[in-house]
Amino acid sequence: MGENQFFIDSKNLSKESLERKHRLENDPSSRANHMDYLEGMEVISSDIFDKVLGEMNAYDYEQYTAADVRYALSKDTCDVEDFKALLSPAAAPFLEQMAQKAKIETSKHFGNTVYIFTPLYIANYCENYCVYCGFNCYNDIRRKKLNFEEIEHEMKVIADSGIEEILMLTGESRGMSSVEYIGDACKIAKKYFKNIGLEIYPVNTDEYKYLHECGADYITVFQETYDSEKYETLHLLGHKRVFPYRFAAQERAILGGMRGVGFSALLGLADFRKDALASALHVYYLQRKYPHAEYSLSCPRLRPIINNDKINPLDVHEKELCQVLCAYRIFLPFVGITVSSREQKHFRDGIIKIAATKVSAGVSTGIGDHESKYSGQTEADAGDEQFEISDDRSFDEMYKDVAAEGLQPVLNDYVYV
Repeated sequence: MGENQFFIDSKNLSKESLERKHRLENDPSSRANHMDYLEGMEVISSDIFDKVLGEMNAYDYEQYTAADVRYALSKDTCDVEDFKALLSPAAAPFLEQMAQKAKIETSKHFGNTVYIFTPLYIANYCENYCVYCGFNCYNDIRRKKLNFEEIEHEMKVIADSGIEEILMLTGESRGMSSVEYIGDACKIAKKYFKNIGLEIYPVNTDEYKYLHECGADYITVFQETYDSEKYETLHLLGHKRVFPYRFAAQERAILGGMRGVGFSALLGLADFRKDALASALHVYYLQRKYPHAEYSLSCPRLRPIINNDKINPLDVHEKELCQVLCAYRIFLPFVGITVSSREQKHFRDGIIKIAATKVSAGVSTGIGDHESKYSGQTEADAGDEQFEISDDRSFDEMYKDVAAEGLQPVLNDYVYV
């Protein structure tokens, strides 16, 4: 059995494992082809992959001018070419005009509302070697998987705070967090929450169907970067290394009956303008193919993590992030946009008045420590966090702050019959 099929005990790495880790880092020929599907991975027939990657690879953002940006902003609807102009460096001086237009579009489609949810990490075991991630299988961190009693306890603590939507997350380990385990967690979540999301390893269509039947409403998958060559250097081992299988995850989820799907690149891993273009085009083409589904975009920037020094992250500052978000809103006015607690309070408070429609609150990226976070005490038995957050407001604080901005906090807007 290969190391990509079970969890590596990072505290007790064998000499053989250490040697393999070194080979993976320094010898590209020792890695599996990142474009080849592994056994058990479902292959679906779709033209979305070639469309998105073709547009991204051909994108030369330096060719756009101020005239192109003005033209894009003058139009009632924004096409792909306009969107490319709005993402370009030429659009930077027009950020105020972009924000004004984005605010109008947000109001048209979402009114005065901001949705609030919280994530719950239920396990941090991982079988992938992604060099930028705090959970990767070679990192020496405290690993933990919540049992069902612990999951229910955490969920009750969160629900008692007032939250009605939860996003459950795991590390990417089928061995330690099976589809059945995640499904049972969804069944527990149905007792406490009205909207249930998943951010887990990509699975096949029939498995998405099973998770939906267990109670999951939507899934989110980060492609991390749409630059295939850069992706190959960042994902050295495990199922996540297979670039096209991860790319097709949202389409499989839609085919499996999920109500909604979320997309993102981790801005800073590669060229953020090209990654932002690809993320939005991924939504754009899928929406035309499956108009019944709900679509959302996240916009995380790379945050400090263990081994962060190995990847030379590219700077994406708040002005660039604001430009991306305004361009998203103008191009895809119907799409939900989530701004996570990776961003600071002042940025999130500002962007919800312009383009974002959803924020997290009461956040912990550790395993099993929501009660300690809420009580202010330390949970010694908790699993380590995936990354550092910048905005640690509680649900109550976030609710009050959203209302203070003149916006309406929304906890759930679905009626179940």
